Amino acid sequence: MTDKDEIVVKALKPTRRELLDYIHFGIDLYKDNPYFVPPLVVDELATLDPRKNPASEVCESQSFLALRGGKTVGRITAIINNDANRRYGEKSMRFGFVDFIDDAAVVDALFDAAARWGRSRGAKAIIGPMGFTDMDHEGMLVEGFEEAGTMATIYNYPYYPRHMERMGFVKDVDWVEYRIKVPDAVPEKMLRIADIVRRKFGLHSVHVSSRKELKEKYGHEFFHLINEAYAELYGFTPLTERMIDHYVDSYLGILRLDDLSIIVDADGRLAGAGIAMPSLTAALQRCGGKMLPTGWWHLLRAVQGNGVDVVDLLLVAVRKDLQGKGVNSLLFCELIPRFKAHGYREAESNLELEGNESVQKQWEYFERRQHRRRRAWRKEL
Repeated sequence: MTDKDEIVVKALKPTRRELLDYIHFGIDLYKDNPYFVPPLVVDELATLDPRKNPASEVCESQSFLALRGGKTVGRITAIINNDANRRYGEKSMRFGFVDFIDDAAVVDALFDAAARWGRSRGAKAIIGPMGFTDMDHEGMLVEGFEEAGTMATIYNYPYYPRHMERMGFVKDVDWVEYRIKVPDAVPEKMLRIADIVRRKFGLHSVHVSSRKELKEKYGHEFFHLINEAYAELYGFTPLTERMIDHYVDSYLGILRLDDLSIIVDADGRLAGAGIAMPSLTAALQRCGGKMLPTGWWHLLRAVQGNGVDVVDLLLVAVRKDLQGKGVNSLLFCELIPRFKAHGYREAESNLELEGNESVQKQWEYFERRQHRRRRAWRKEL
């Protein structure tokens, strides 16, 4: 092997320059791919820099770049979520933000470096792709490579899962995704269920007049609801107060109020919430992950719904004591007429655990197709 062929795996320092190299490789690898949706560079910087990411209070991490002849050929971030390990009684390491060229030597070098880092900190298994928290991207695409992605999901080439199997990784869990046709009217059965649930539990919807009101009145309560509603989901760990502050500031301020549904009980306590958003797929593809010089304009138009006929269903959360009792019907009875009024033809479900029957059941009223599948892989170290 010549020096030109030698693979060097570099442990990154969290400097802006090194992180930008890391992020841009993950975008440049998919140049001209019509299905890839680039992340916003500014968001990736905030996530990967432990000085800025509030998840660093419960996570340790190290990002690596693989280089050959001075050219970047792969990347991976190793993460130990100490909160998750305590919660699930295991010593595992997550990997995420992983991308590589189709070369076994490169892939092996990347994962070997991540595994060594994990073993040095007591990890007995490696799982992923996963992020620092459940709010980050997770799940490697294993079906649906010719479907455009969403801002909330990972796209990867078909050769990725082949390398995972070659290295001895096995399926830990799968998520499925649906493309759902927005109906002309709320299905009759859903209307009946919603009326029964409304009267039986004393529930009603509330409207907010501004994003400021949303953040101040329901922001923190909403993320506490997520902590409760998602507690039993795969890999989930509760969001800390610092994380909640971050997500309230980062995300709730850009939401379109017409694409939200907020349900409260007779005491005004949050019972359920649904957050949707006009698809940013086309806008992110146009701007290539950059806000300047014109990326902000494409994103602003998309957030406002201009020229967008697909809506992303980002989050649906129902209070634990009301789960399985039809509260989802209330949420969709409110959202569907708005979706039609705004010209949405289809909705993206985004990730749902394949074994989560209660979530799958809510789509039985709609015309739909399962168009993507994602996987978290596992290997003992």
